[in-house]
Amino acid sequence: MKDIQLNVVEIKKPDEMNFILGQTHFIKSIEDLYEAIINSVPNSKFGIAFCEASGACKIRCLGNDAELEKLAIKNASKIGAGHSFIIFMKNCFPINILNKIKNVYEVCTIFCATANPTKVIIAESSQGKEIGRGILGIIDGFIPKGIENKEDIKWRKEFLRNIGYKL
Repeated sequence: MKDIQLNVVEIKKPDEMNFILGQTHFIKSIEDLYEAIINSVPNSKFGIAFCEASGACKIRCLGNDAELEKLAIKNASKIGAGHSFIIFMKNCFPINILNKIKNVYEVCTIFCATANPTKVIIAESSQGKEIGRGILGIIDGFIPKGIENKEDIKWRKEFLRNIGYKL
């Protein structure tokens, strides 16, 4: 194997599905992430998968929706980066849970919180007799198509009111 190999992994999900991708550092993270979400938005539906980076190196999973757990496991398996986690959600948005997730003691980094098409840039390298993987960054959505004008501002304000985030 070369010293470092770069790969790009596309997040596979329904178009409007929100998710959070991050990195943590301890096996109990999966339970703490579950508690952070359920205590923030009790009627939310979600699935979490966490890639353990040492010991048994298992993909740990939890959630309260079997389909979202399967989706999280599928994407975590493709990413396969040490201590990464991915959360898919319904009946809530990242804005509802993101600060709680950031405040979980074990969470080190949030790479993205989005519903956009997303690709994860992965580096892979040998770690002695085994192979390690890490997330270098993400590609979230698309490039800007201009500067907001008065019509765009009006649309933005109406949109936020229509989804209940502004009065």
